[in-house]
Amino acid sequence: MSLNKLAPTTPLSDLKVLELGQLIAGPYCGQILADFGANVIKIEPPGKGDSMRQWGEVDADGEPVWWNVIGRNKQSVTLNLREPQGQEILRNLASQADILIENFRPGTMERWGLGYDVLSRNNPGLIMVRVTGFGQDGPYSDRAGFASVCEAMGGLRYISGYPDRPPVRVGISIGDTLAGIHGAIGALVALHQREKSGEGQVVDSAIFESVLGVMESLVPEYDRTGKIRERNGSSLPGIAPSNAYPARDNRDVIIGANQDSVFRRLCEAMGQPTLADHPDYATHRARGANQQAIDDAVAVWTSQHDAQEIVNKLAEAGVPAGLIYRAPDMLADPHFNARKSIVMVPDRKGKPLPMQNVFPRLTKTPGTIRHAGPQLGEHTNEVLKGWLDMNDAQLDTLRNSSII
Repeated sequence: MSLNKLAPTTPLSDLKVLELGQLIAGPYCGQILADFGANVIKIEPPGKGDSMRQWGEVDADGEPVWWNVIGRNKQSVTLNLREPQGQEILRNLASQADILIENFRPGTMERWGLGYDVLSRNNPGLIMVRVTGFGQDGPYSDRAGFASVCEAMGGLRYISGYPDRPPVRVGISIGDTLAGIHGAIGALVALHQREKSGEGQVVDSAIFESVLGVMESLVPEYDRTGKIRERNGSSLPGIAPSNAYPARDNRDVIIGANQDSVFRRLCEAMGQPTLADHPDYATHRARGANQQAIDDAVAVWTSQHDAQEIVNKLAEAGVPAGLIYRAPDMLADPHFNARKSIVMVPDRKGKPLPMQNVFPRLTKTPGTIRHAGPQLGEHTNEVLKGWLDMNDAQLDTLRNSSII
């Protein structure tokens, strides 16, 4: 699990990106672009930096670990955007950028004189990715929108958990991440359009809509049938068998055999081939109508075997099955290792740190992890000299004025 070598050609290496985002949503969009080679300049408040520098667990040296991942492959520049001089520097940087990412509350950039109408005057090809809780317009647009609130509004929270308990939260800030992914997709679509028109545009990625977009048929089902999808625990309503089943060694195994042919293979592996022809289980809808009964039947079988034995047997039979992994399971798994799904990246002190690799994989121009998250302001001098031709005296003046 060694650090990827820099690919000969990274697909976005010709792009200049300014990331003004903070926390997760905007920075995850920037991480995606940086992973595929974009020159992402992370703009941070002097002396403080992105709050992500302080989030998550700390290592033995007291250093937060998460920043190494979400800040990877980026350059850090400190700039006080609340001051006119800092705003002017940002306008000059934006005149050379291909993409600008921000996830402040709507109206903030405009109050700073950094709205798209201003920035695009000197750079008509600029693409601005704007990630917010509720979008750039509408009656809720000026509300603060953290992922937890927007996940609830987008429909995810209501269907998460068990029917006899209050809704639960997914264990990660999935709404932020989805909005970041949609922001990156939007930026690349806008780049493609710019190749034809020469003009940039605004990408409006709202967290609540990013969640809504993955809610499958929840809304049209309600419209046509009047049914509201409810919490269903560890399974999906009407999809059977597809659940977590108890093994003899007190572990759970995830089995998904809800397709006709796959269910037949499961029945054969269980030693009950005739079950696949039973009228209660022979079709997708029949299995959905008898979901509890079929789950009980599968659980009786799994409880007689150890978890790994079940996984091995079902893998041989062509039935999707797997264990529920934690971090140590991922690090030890031979498939993760063979695909280098997790790689070792030196942190700022040179200590190897395992983190997820770049996904998706491209066969000719793959992304790569070049370095972990940078120190605050590590590249301020380099970027301001290289982009804006500033000299040391100018940089010293800006630093003494707390602009950088």
